[in-house]
Amino acid sequence: MAVDIPGFSSPAAGPEAPLELLSACHERMGRQCATLRRLAAHVAAHGVDAAARTAAASVLRYFDTAAVHHHRDEEEDLFPALIDSMAGSDAVCLHALVDGLTQEHRQLEAAWRRLHGPLQALGDGQPADLDARGVDEFCTLYATHMQREDDELLPMAARLLDDRALADIGQAMRARRGGVA
Repeated sequence: MAVDIPGFSSPAAGPEAPLELLSACHERMGRQCATLRRLAAHVAAHGVDAAARTAAASVLRYFDTAAVHHHRDEEEDLFPALIDSMAGSDAVCLHALVDGLTQEHRQLEAAWRRLHGPLQALGDGQPADLDARGVDEFCTLYATHMQREDDELLPMAARLLDDRALADIGQAMRARRGGVA
């Protein structure tokens, strides 16, 4: 079985420990959101300079790749494994959690689409209106979502999933990232 997730922090977490990898990804998402918030303030004060271009490119790269993989890891592998683990049981609360988290993923993706264009322009060195309220909305949504996953989803997965299910999830995560996680 997996280790206790809350408070876990290891940048070396990999697909051999998929729940820990998902938790570590939450920490990186939090750092990227902090960068995004600083970027909005920086652009308002200093315009598009080298620091803004670098930060915008970094945030874009992260949320266009790692965050997409993270949502797919959950929706395509973790959520189905949890549902399967409850076969024959009353899984109403689990279905509600999974459905709610999936809906939050769609909200996060919509909020990201609103930020993507301005960030792309900034990364390209072009002036753009990086809406501070939109940045705050996106980061707040992510913080709330990650807290829910850390408090509810990952501990539940650690309790319910056996080593084989976790190994299968880890293998899918590795394949999704081209053999590297």
